[in-house]
Amino acid sequence: MEYLVKDISLAEQGKNQLEWAEMHMPTLMRIRAELEEKKPLRGITVAAVLHVTKETGVLVRTLKRAGADVFLAASNPLSTQDDVAAALAKYDEINVFAWRGETEAEYYSNMEKIIKHSPQIVMDDGGDLHALLHDKNLTDTVIGGTEETTTGVVRLKAMEEQGVLKYPVIAVNNAYTKYLFDNRFGTGQSAIDGILRATNVLLAGKICVVVGYGWVGRGIASRLRGAGARVIVVEANALRALEAVMEGYEVLPMRKAAEMGDIFITATGNINVISKEHILKMKNGAILANAGHFNVEIDVEGLKQVSRSRRVIRPYTEEYELINGKKVYLLAEGRLVNLAAAEGHPSEVMDLSFSNQALSVVYIVQNRGQMTPKVFDVPREIDERVAELKLESMGIEKEELTQQQREYMRQWRYGT
Repeated sequence: MEYLVKDISLAEQGKNQLEWAEMHMPTLMRIRAELEEKKPLRGITVAAVLHVTKETGVLVRTLKRAGADVFLAASNPLSTQDDVAAALAKYDEINVFAWRGETEAEYYSNMEKIIKHSPQIVMDDGGDLHALLHDKNLTDTVIGGTEETTTGVVRLKAMEEQGVLKYPVIAVNNAYTKYLFDNRFGTGQSAIDGILRATNVLLAGKICVVVGYGWVGRGIASRLRGAGARVIVVEANALRALEAVMEGYEVLPMRKAAEMGDIFITATGNINVISKEHILKMKNGAILANAGHFNVEIDVEGLKQVSRSRRVIRPYTEEYELINGKKVYLLAEGRLVNLAAAEGHPSEVMDLSFSNQALSVVYIVQNRGQMTPKVFDVPREIDERVAELKLESMGIEKEELTQQQREYMRQWRYGT
């Protein structure tokens, strides 16, 4: 076993964190019990680039007990929980290469360490691992992979369309039990958690600008409104912009919203959606945060160019004095605010996402050689099973169709 973590002495603390997460992830624990008995991943090497959090720890522990040999690196330089990384290495024999505060060179070096072991399954969050394997032409041993987030799915779809994707990938992000819950409820809560931990500002009465109205943006906007904020949505897609209007939000282009907002949160998956030109228009004291996967949504280099000084004024809060005399505050270096300044999604919502991950990995192994190199959605039976198990764990009983009702839904002759 190999590992490279910040401080192995943190392992006991990390073990407690993992136990807490397991208590709040009953669906995945139910799946773990089944997989541990059957060992469907025996002999399989898994390379995973995921946020190294307590919830991810529960997932990789599950894969290990299903028989896999697991190599884990971080999908963001600031998202690793060092105590969890230490616990996984010490108590679970997970090959972990991750610590909080990695440089860009260390980030890619750790990824290269895990791909040296000829993985058969590749799990990714953001697409960097998939891209690295293809760039280095190291895909020969790969049976297939999974992708956790919207940004990564977009990249993989581009690879598929350009004919360069070498193995099948299941887009876990596209599962109903992922995007409707993780993206909306998970990021909706955890992004605001990160902003509040970094700033401790009052949300009530603030003008908050949410840039992007996908499932992440929807969740953030909803929770901001629930906290008493006045919410403006910036959206380039006409359908989503219309939906935001019908939900009661004000919809504006960024050039106008820039002058009005107190807090800005990006959630687009695109580059420079807040530019230096926008920043120069902002109010004195404006707060900038990013909830998208990569640190490209806010033009941080542009911000530096139009600033005459900067300093860290609070943990994860950097004050920039602009050339026009105003001050703006960038949170978590423009990286994922929910993971850099807080703990990421609550365990209860990751229970759904990572149950999909575990079952998708097993599905790929069981269907090796039968899936072509393309991006697949999570099989419907997996999605529905995860939902069923989650309801059971919550003690909720849903309605069941009668035989007459099932037959009615399969016929076409009878209407009124």
